[in-house]
Amino acid sequence: MSKVTNSTQDPFFFLLTGIPGFEAYHIWISIPFCCLYAISIVGNTTILTVIRIDPSLHQPMYLFLSMLALTDLGLTLTTLPTVMQILWFNVQEISFEACFAQLFFMHTFSFMESSVLLAMSFDRYVAICRPLHYATILTNEVIGRIGVAIIVRCVLAVLPPLFLLKHLPFCRSHLLSHSYCLHQDMIRLACADIRVNSWYGLALILLITVLDPLLILLSYALILRSILGVASMVERLRTLNNCLSHILAVLVLFVPMVGVSMTHRFAKHASPLVHVIMANIYLLAPPVMNPIIYSVKTKQIRQGIIRLLSQRNIHLR
Repeated sequence: MSKVTNSTQDPFFFLLTGIPGFEAYHIWISIPFCCLYAISIVGNTTILTVIRIDPSLHQPMYLFLSMLALTDLGLTLTTLPTVMQILWFNVQEISFEACFAQLFFMHTFSFMESSVLLAMSFDRYVAICRPLHYATILTNEVIGRIGVAIIVRCVLAVLPPLFLLKHLPFCRSHLLSHSYCLHQDMIRLACADIRVNSWYGLALILLITVLDPLLILLSYALILRSILGVASMVERLRTLNNCLSHILAVLVLFVPMVGVSMTHRFAKHASPLVHVIMANIYLLAPPVMNPIIYSVKTKQIRQGIIRLLSQRNIHLR
């Protein structure tokens, strides 16, 4: 039974859901989830370590990559506790305060991912279209300011809907449909007018999933125009290859993000399993795939990982 705190029936806790219809197999389902979380944590930690210990990687492109790895790590660690407590121990309860905190960090890190990718597209634009001014435009001070701006932008974007959500009464079922707290999931349980929440949430999603990709697309249109001005086909392909990792990271984030948003808003009557799978892909794909993409496609990162592993083997001997 769900507990209530007062006359407005605000809950002490919510109940999280695992994989609907597969509760008996949670212990087995936890194996692939453990593997994905391990890949994300090890991969992003390795990227951060390689960039930190290699002075040759203390360049704007890799500093932005460090921001991306930190964001992915934060997103992973935000969802890991509740997902694994359900799959391992069938513990569904989460306090309202803990749910609220998880929701804040999850959406903040998710929006930070988009913002960092936007900043990385600006880095690629300057490197390819303004190469002679690259070092003077993207100084360490400018990169630091961009990092602070990303944090401020995302926190200020997430706080208003959470403030509105915190003051809603919850007098319906307290059962959430995922293994973590999502804004879209929580507002449907409120027994009050949620139009402001819904419209703000939609505007925020459009801002992130429309404005950021459009700006990234604009940067690549300018990059493509610059590349087409290069006579050598080999040089064109080399330049495009330098952008491939970033393009793949953009697709890994925005394709699932658009998918989960559309599912929540326009496929409400779809099977609960569909919503759960889409949400897990959205939250796990970028943290898992980004380290793999940059390790495989970026020569300097790949070489740094090899050197790191070689040093560890030497120490073990």
